[in-house]
Amino acid sequence: MDASYGMPREAPVASLDVSARATFIMRTYLHLLGAILAFVAIEMFLFESGMAASIAEAILSVSWLVVLGGFIIVGWFASKVAFSSLSMPAQYGALGAFVLAEAIIFVPLLYIAQAYAPGAIESAASVTILGFAGLTAVVFFTRKDFSFLGGMLRWGFIVAIVLIVASVLFGFHLGTFFSVGMIALAGGAILYDTSNVLNHFPEDRYVGAALELFASVALLFWYVLSLFISRD
Repeated sequence: MDASYGMPREAPVASLDVSARATFIMRTYLHLLGAILAFVAIEMFLFESGMAASIAEAILSVSWLVVLGGFIIVGWFASKVAFSSLSMPAQYGALGAFVLAEAIIFVPLLYIAQAYAPGAIESAASVTILGFAGLTAVVFFTRKDFSFLGGMLRWGFIVAIVLIVASVLFGFHLGTFFSVGMIALAGGAILYDTSNVLNHFPEDRYVGAALELFASVALLFWYVLSLFISRD
């Protein structure tokens, strides 16, 4: 999540003129929109082709720790390439790989929602969009640098991973309060990432910026959907 870690030290877009900043922001959010649409298109293909059932069964049949570990590795590698590579094809490849990994990891949750909680996907998507728009507006209108959230978010994600690992190993359910806590954590990540993108990213890292924001949006959607499912 911390995009500035390991990133080449180039002039941040915040130090450039208004036109350059506007271009960077437009490119970033267009790529974010493209990533979201690609995610939706992949999910539609998987479900309409019948592949979703096989993928869900395969993922649910193995240890969640294996899935989580693989996802973390893919996410870390994709983020590193998107942030540090000067090659645009490599950056796009990293973003595409991350979107595909997210789409696959989401299949079991979407499959369960579709089967047992009709309407939950649409409701969760609406809440996610509104939440993301609201938090983004906070950053844009206040112009506040939320980088101070970095340490707290890292600590929160470490605690969350420990709890997830413990729930898998010892077989207990994390429950509604965990989902609520993760929604709050995802909201903090959106504030942090949006602020980081606007204040600290180099001008040519709009693909990496889109990847960063997409990861936070996906996290928020995951736990909002989980909360809707748990209520049904």
